[in-house]
Amino acid sequence: MTGKCFVDTNILMYAHDRAAGEKHERARAVVEDLWRTRRGVVSTQVLQELAVNLRRKAGRPLDARTTSEIITDYMTWQVVVNGASSVLDALELEQRYQISFWDALIVGAAEAAGAAVLYSEDLSHHQRYGGVEVINPLLAQQRGPA
Repeated sequence: MTGKCFVDTNILMYAHDRAAGEKHERARAVVEDLWRTRRGVVSTQVLQELAVNLRRKAGRPLDARTTSEIITDYMTWQVVVNGASSVLDALELEQRYQISFWDALIVGAAEAAGAAVLYSEDLSHHQRYGGVEVINPLLAQQRGPA
């Protein structure tokens, strides 16, 4: 696969939460591939949510220093900065696609980055939002005929 891939907070959370079992393994594989291929994209919203969730919602919450190191690492990816116009764009996307405002902000950031793929557990697998396709990498792989 080529092209930029936007990563939602939940995928990054699972990638760092070893207590998440199979979801951890699948998310970690996606994130490792994005590091290797340098195709990862996040937004300021994702970094903010990740910083809070790693410290409060992880199976084994992290301390502030470790969280800061992780956020600093993701700052080397392309980071979409959500500004005032991002809010207005998200309001329009919320209405157009009938999704939550927060999900619309994620979709808008993925579009702004020119990402072809949005990795997320929260949005519908294979749903398209303009030029962005949602992929849920946490779903079990479908096996074809033997």
